[in-house]
Amino acid sequence: MNDIPVIMLAAGQSRRMGGTDKLMKEVDGVPLVRRSTEIAMTAGPVIVALPPRPHPRFDILADLEMLRVPIADAAEGMNASLRGALRHVTTQAPAVLVMLADLPELTAVDLATVIGARKAQPDYLIWRGATDKGKPGHPVLFDRSLFTQLGKLQGDEGAQSVVQAHKDKVHLVSLPGQHALRDLDTEEDWDAWQANRTL
Repeated sequence: MNDIPVIMLAAGQSRRMGGTDKLMKEVDGVPLVRRSTEIAMTAGPVIVALPPRPHPRFDILADLEMLRVPIADAAEGMNASLRGALRHVTTQAPAVLVMLADLPELTAVDLATVIGARKAQPDYLIWRGATDKGKPGHPVLFDRSLFTQLGKLQGDEGAQSVVQAHKDKVHLVSLPGQHALRDLDTEEDWDAWQANRTL
């Protein structure tokens, strides 16, 4: 455990799932949003951006020691969630780790690896998880000097504009396989992934 807070973005609407909430689908018998939150909690204090109440995602996290933040303007996109959660991070925090709730292969070791890269490679401002082939993904660790920029983002592109503005200060952290990128946006994606896991 360290003093770097983790922001988990879990307020999306799963539009491509045909009415199913992908974050409530189970992985190893646990709803994905809870599984991701429990993994995040191994890394530091957790702030979860969620849809406005009432919502099943609130209920499934009710007994965990983390902060649930309802995002009233979640329909705007990812940056509404990022802004809303970031308001609960103190400016004294040395950095913040931003992760997506819908990456089912991401592990506690992966989060620790990205956080550890900050000490191993201190001359950067952003430390970003990547696939084993070097393709950028999540989670992304931002130095506190970028908090103001993150707090002004609009729309649904995430923090890409901040990353691009400081691309010479981004360190890619290799994670196993597709851990940093594997997301499941459709029922077909889920069925194929689950089938491959049982082979």
